[in-house]
Amino acid sequence: MLNGKIEIYRTILQINDIIDLDKYNLKSKLITPLDEYLGIDKLPFKVSLKMMIEIAFWGQNQASFQKASEIIYRVYGVKISYVTVMKITKYVGKLVYDYNYNKAIEIWNNRTNIDMTVTKKKGTLYIQADGASVNTRIEDEDGSTWRENKLGIFFSDDDMYKRKDKSNIINHKEYVSYIGNVETFKIMVFAKAVELKYWEYEEIVFISDGATWIRNMIDELFPEAIQILDKFHLIENITNYGKFIFNDDTKKVEKFRDKIIGYCYSREYDLIVKELKKYKDITVPKTVCNLPVYLENNKNKIDYSTYEHNDWFVGSGAIESSNKTVVQLRLKQAGMRWSVEGANYMIALRCMYESDHWNEIEKIVVDEIYH
Repeated sequence: MLNGKIEIYRTILQINDIIDLDKYNLKSKLITPLDEYLGIDKLPFKVSLKMMIEIAFWGQNQASFQKASEIIYRVYGVKISYVTVMKITKYVGKLVYDYNYNKAIEIWNNRTNIDMTVTKKKGTLYIQADGASVNTRIEDEDGSTWRENKLGIFFSDDDMYKRKDKSNIINHKEYVSYIGNVETFKIMVFAKAVELKYWEYEEIVFISDGATWIRNMIDELFPEAIQILDKFHLIENITNYGKFIFNDDTKKVEKFRDKIIGYCYSREYDLIVKELKKYKDITVPKTVCNLPVYLENNKNKIDYSTYEHNDWFVGSGAIESSNKTVVQLRLKQAGMRWSVEGANYMIALRCMYESDHWNEIEKIVVDEIYH
């Protein structure tokens, strides 16, 4: 009789890769031998390895763990509580996060031994970085529970399809992301660039919104990179500055904006300085970008006529949309609050999925559990 029930379980493993121990009313004393027989005795849940990864897939793919629980029932016909989905997703996420983190540290510690003496291939590697807040359960010294998640994306000419109207569709991006200090994120960015063999590209183009932490990171990691200040962030900052100094006079604001951008295209930074000196005695609030300082810090990144002539991106639309795809869709639903660790584990899974590396997770989990 027991052999018959074992065969039923073997069938369940083959079809659904999940075990419902209560369904067949096996005696508790038989559970451990049965686990050993089915090869799941070393796993942390009464679920096969493949199903554990599948649960984690839905856990990171759906808007909530409850939604993941519901869709697992619809797809597999097996009821798993949202709490179990959460635990399994967090477990797999931690294994993936630890693996990626340790690999990044290893690459960073051995960076002086990397052989970069190769012939550069044609093409451009684009790197972009940005920050976006995630709501956590921990208050900082100011009482805020929001923490900045740092996201980096990578794509190249080979990852793009050009439309007839000359606009581009990016077919593939690689992602790294981290909630925490810049130093750790910097290591993760460098490790991903090494994986992509960034030194083989003819050009590295780094587009950002001009934030100081990003600018310093690029200078340290990729001093040879062409840095571009996102034109649309610049236009927004010019506009907001103009609205303040011209008291929301639309015509004056537009004229001011067009003049500054025009000087960028004509490479006449001295005229930008001359123009902004007219308003040096006006004190802008902290909510408005200090445009003179902003442009001084990024004056070598606003040669848009050259960038566009070389057919390079000048906007950070790719990172803006990636923030929504990788982070916001899963971690910023109404009422969500995360532990910092839990958020990093979830983001690790989101990055693997959105980078098309989900099929690598099984090997990572096997290596972490069995070795």
